[in-house]
Amino acid sequence: MNTTPEAYPIGTPGTPWGDAERSEWLSRQARQRSYESEVLSKIEQLRPRFEVEEYGLLEYGADKYPLMAIRSRDWNDDLPVVLVTGGVHGYETSGVHGALQFVDQHAAEYADRVNLLVAPCVSPWGYEHIQRWNAQAIDPNRSFYENSPAQESAALMRLVAPVRDRVLMHIDLHETTDTDESEFRPALAARDGKPFTPGGIPDGFYLVDDSENPQPEFQQTVIAAVEKVTHIAPADADGNLIGSPAVARGVIQYPLKQLGLCASVTNAPYKTTTEVYPDSPRATPEQCNAAQAAAVCAAIDYALAHR
Repeated sequence: MNTTPEAYPIGTPGTPWGDAERSEWLSRQARQRSYESEVLSKIEQLRPRFEVEEYGLLEYGADKYPLMAIRSRDWNDDLPVVLVTGGVHGYETSGVHGALQFVDQHAAEYADRVNLLVAPCVSPWGYEHIQRWNAQAIDPNRSFYENSPAQESAALMRLVAPVRDRVLMHIDLHETTDTDESEFRPALAARDGKPFTPGGIPDGFYLVDDSENPQPEFQQTVIAAVEKVTHIAPADADGNLIGSPAVARGVIQYPLKQLGLCASVTNAPYKTTTEVYPDSPRATPEQCNAAQAAAVCAAIDYALAHR
């Protein structure tokens, strides 16, 4: 694991950031990969088989990022809606490419059973800069609420609004990485003027259920499917995963709506957030993508069987 910095290099410990600190943080961010060549090009390849739409346009200075969604071509209002989101945290690579892999390799299996709506890269600036936040140092995955300060979150909420009450299942694809501990949590503590308390990163896959509407059997069905692809994270010595009690093997719970998390964006009875661990010596990038796709398939299958 990377060494945790003793003090974050921006701001004054104990003092929340202002505009100057946010500007300094932004000046340190560099584009490290291409949304256009790695994501948009793959979405374009899916256009012959699916409806592809632009549901928003992010503008950060001179940089513009079209926000793209993929829909079932033969949308049928008599069928339930399934929502798949990825890249809410742009640096979490398998969330983006796992969603695209699901569409490419598995979506046809559900063509006459569900209406699929997939937003594979909710935060393209974050994808290019390998960042958890957007360019304004705002975490999109804490910003899914009315009058959201994050363009990315607001755009997705507008996309989903017409079907919000018809979504049967929403799965939000994420990763937990070593850089969460070495960079992103220290940055969060510095931004908010709080002390940073070091923690640990679970080695393996786990899920986040909704503490306000838990679905333990649904979560365990997804865990069982993913275990065929990659290993499940064990709880630590205190029975926790990422600082939260493991309520079942490979499962923790958060109050999704209270925290403004993406998985709260609909009223779906079945919701989950995946967390893949790409830095494990026991997992390859291909396994991580396949684990995300397997989680989506298992989640849809369960939801359809229990609707």
